[in-house]
Amino acid sequence: QVQLVESGGGLVQAGGSLRLSCAASGSIFSILTMGWYRQAPGKQRELVATITGRGNTNYADSVKGRFTISRDNTRNTVYLQMNSLKPEDTAVYYCNTNTGYLSWGQGTQVTVSS
Repeated sequence: QVQLVESGGGLVQAGGSLRLSCAASGSIFSILTMGWYRQAPGKQRELVATITGRGNTNYADSVKGRFTISRDNTRNTVYLQMNSLKPEDTAVYYCNTNTGYLSWGQGTQVTVSS
């Protein structure tokens, strides 16, 4: 069983940057395709980025060119570097596998002000 703990969120102005971290516990992290999701109030959860165990990445069109997902398998950690943040990026950000298979953590709040 893998446990997920997200951190790094905060309040930033439009155009700013944040780096989110997802710390995982468990023995199979390195072989999982991981993703970052976000959910804004009243909105469906959206998968914004994925990264395979070997480092291949994909991004939702809404964040492409602005966000970068990465991972450090030696630390069981997935990162999301968010640049050029926009108010519409405001959401609670979660990590999970690309299929949402694992138990959801608490997420980390990202708020981007105008």
